[in-house]
Amino acid sequence: MFFSEARPRTWEASPSEHKKWVEVFKACDEDNKGYLSREDFKVAVVMLFGYKPSKVEADSVMSSVNPKTSGILLEEFLSIIRKKKEVQLYRNEIRHIFTAFDRHYRGYLTLEDFKKAFRQVAPKLSERTILDVFSLEADPKQLLWHAEV
Repeated sequence: MFFSEARPRTWEASPSEHKKWVEVFKACDEDNKGYLSREDFKVAVVMLFGYKPSKVEADSVMSSVNPKTSGILLEEFLSIIRKKKEVQLYRNEIRHIFTAFDRHYRGYLTLEDFKKAFRQVAPKLSERTILDVFSLEADPKQLLWHAEV
């Protein structure tokens, strides 16, 4: 996907946000084990992001932690949460850009919508390049470009 190939910008949490993440870690580490179990992690994600992680997401996170520990240590947790926040901000930015291009609020862009948008934001970009980008993402049956974020 065109946008997913781009990397989110590096982002740092504010001191208050960092403090909140540490507090959530401590709150979810009920027995003061010094780490979060799979279930503890799920609760922390609900507290911070408002959704329960899927089994696939939880498996992915748990497989990435040090096998010598029984769960996610604080520093690992902070790193995971920072990355999740970066991705969330990146997706919000893409959604905002897409919405700006979707002037008719249809949830998709036609080739004409796409051309108009690029004429405004990048007037010197060749039409061939615009067509190439559109065709990378477009649904070939409908010639529409959907937001997948």
